[in-house]
Amino acid sequence: MQFIDEVKIYVESGSGGNGAVSFRREKFVPMGGPDGGDGGRGGSVVIECVKNINTLIDFRYKQHFKAANGQRGQGRNKSGLSGDDLVIKVPFATQIFDNEGNFIVDLMSEGQKFVIAKGGRGGLGNTNFKSSINQAPQYAKPGESGEGFWIKLQLKLLSDAGLLGVPNAGKSTFLASTTRAKPKIADYPFTTIKPQLGVVYIDDNEFVLADIPGLIEGASLGRGLGDRFLKHIERCKILLHILDGSREDMIENYEIIRNELSLYNKDLADKKEIIAINKIDILSKEDLQIKKRELSKYLEKRYSKKNKIFTISTASSIGLKDVLRELYKQIKS
Repeated sequence: MQFIDEVKIYVESGSGGNGAVSFRREKFVPMGGPDGGDGGRGGSVVIECVKNINTLIDFRYKQHFKAANGQRGQGRNKSGLSGDDLVIKVPFATQIFDNEGNFIVDLMSEGQKFVIAKGGRGGLGNTNFKSSINQAPQYAKPGESGEGFWIKLQLKLLSDAGLLGVPNAGKSTFLASTTRAKPKIADYPFTTIKPQLGVVYIDDNEFVLADIPGLIEGASLGRGLGDRFLKHIERCKILLHILDGSREDMIENYEIIRNELSLYNKDLADKKEIIAINKIDILSKEDLQIKKRELSKYLEKRYSKKNKIFTISTASSIGLKDVLRELYKQIKS
């Protein structure tokens, strides 16, 4: 199934029915009073969070949603029927924004509902306007119009851990090697063009791991694959930063990603993080030790922290279990 995480849709509530102008007409009551009923309320547009949907792809094929109008009132004080509400079902972790990008609501629990567009009220029938001065009112109120506007739905992945790294660092291979997910893997930048989720099983425990498409310098401003995937990192409990140990600019690449996280949301820089140097199967022991020392010194000087640095090979499955155990330990701590 194609993963869609951001769409725009047009929602419109139903208009209320008009009130009725009617008078009581019976054989022996020639001057019967008003008996026009009220119009029915228009249907509202309701957005509901459900558990059996995991993408917004359906909204790519239908963007307009309109609730039913209320029916007009009738004689004999009969009110018109109210229009049915229109319920739009969305996945967990769907955020709703208005057309200007202002946040409206975050849907996070099964069955949670939010009325995004309220139906118009029905108009009053002429029976409501009878008075001592006007015994036979000839007017009724029209129903209120429904409201219609564009909104943006944005899906944020719910995962325990998120994979970070520049393009081709080995994230997709890590996900494929540690879960049953089948991401596209190839030796060129931006192989992953949509987030991938997988469930990790380790020592009779499990957690959800997300492969976030490779980030580059300027991603927070929309370069490369842009900032559309940075939002998925916000809900990860811990980050696994995979570095390509075969590259001379390994530390520079680490700093690029850290900088982009901070530019997008400073809170991301404070998330718990595990670092893994990948592709150790093509490095000599001496080169690997040098890279670990350089990275360790850099982290201590730049961020005043002493990270435990793992060394792995996603291609050969070296060291992966140690990383998974540490991820689970940190998730549960």
